[in-house]
Amino acid sequence: MKKKNLVLQVFIAFIAGLVLGVVLWLAKVDISGYVKIVSPFGQVLVAMLKMIVIPVIFLSLIDGAASVPTKEFGKIGIKVIVWYFLTSLFAAVLGSVLAIGFNPGSGEAQQAAWKSLINTQNTSEIASKANNSLADVFISMFQNPFQALAQGNFLAIIVFSIAFGLALKMISERAEYSTKVKTLLEIIDVAKEAIFKIVDWILAYSPIGVFALTSVNFASYGSSLFGPYIKLTIGVVLGIVAMVLIVYPLMMAVTLKVNPFKVLMKIKEPMLTAFVTRSSAAALPVSLRVAKEDLKISENISSFALPLGSTINMDGVCIHLPMFAILAANMFGVKVTFVSLSVLVLTTVLASVGAGGVPGGSLMLLFIILQNMKLSPDQIAIIVGLALGINPILDMFETMNNVTGDIVCTYSVAKLSGLVDEDKE
Repeated sequence: MKKKNLVLQVFIAFIAGLVLGVVLWLAKVDISGYVKIVSPFGQVLVAMLKMIVIPVIFLSLIDGAASVPTKEFGKIGIKVIVWYFLTSLFAAVLGSVLAIGFNPGSGEAQQAAWKSLINTQNTSEIASKANNSLADVFISMFQNPFQALAQGNFLAIIVFSIAFGLALKMISERAEYSTKVKTLLEIIDVAKEAIFKIVDWILAYSPIGVFALTSVNFASYGSSLFGPYIKLTIGVVLGIVAMVLIVYPLMMAVTLKVNPFKVLMKIKEPMLTAFVTRSSAAALPVSLRVAKEDLKISENISSFALPLGSTINMDGVCIHLPMFAILAANMFGVKVTFVSLSVLVLTTVLASVGAGGVPGGSLMLLFIILQNMKLSPDQIAIIVGLALGINPILDMFETMNNVTGDIVCTYSVAKLSGLVDEDKE
């Protein structure tokens, strides 16, 4: 109920900010005084999200990586993880292709509007920073972890966190370290829950920040924002519909030789639960029940694969993030090349692993994508401000996509491994 109330509050704040902003823009009045007073309330929300994103990613990934399968369950566990990775990669590629196709914020008239409204850095300077070679990006992934944490090098933080979690899992199987690792993981889990509680506090403030950011953005940019908003929303929704109704069915039809739409009909309840609650965690009990009772999947795999999927499998986020990256590129004159697109896909897949269990996790991961584009803090704040307004709408579709992908993966791997009761099915 609290989550539903918060969604309603954010939506009302967004509409109120949009209406006030458009009225101020149409009135052609001097808004400098309004911006000076109201803007800090929005900037505080962005700053709080930036404050929390690194500990969220760091602790979530360590906890998630440490939950990989034991030796006895290694082969099936590897299949699950590979399937999750491949679907996330495909979703990131699909999201990038759709982003290029819809190209939100593009067009000569739109570009002229951005230039007249936004005080950007030197375009060539931004482009040269953003379009690093793949070799540079690869090298930057292996940085001193303390330096990475201090400098906010998200890719290095992600790589180290996953490696550290896997290392903990491996040494936990040695008798002399088992108890110690268990204690450490319990501490990490408590720390993660404490961080999530701070996230709840930040989200409780979010209606105020959303109103401030939305009203300031629309007062400054006016109707220039409507086109990108509509394009972006349609692009994300179409991408998610394509994943659920085309990509997943094709994967099941090719690998399992079954009617995929019969499977989708059986999992409509957890899909709807995820859509309404916007939470993979809230849909997890329903997913587990449906996996056991309707799909007849062995609990040996569903009890592992579904919770893991709610942590690391974020296909909907992989569709979402490239859209905002292309919008940012168009707004701030960042040249999009094959290399920068490849980096975007890689960053999106790696970043999406850290979104699990975090309310509004895609917003936090947006910082990773935008920072990797070498945008300034002010420019990142503009894009995050735009994302905050429509995130509740997009988040419903994303979460439904995520939960669907979790169940499809679990069913497919179980079917291929002989862990589905064929007679009962």
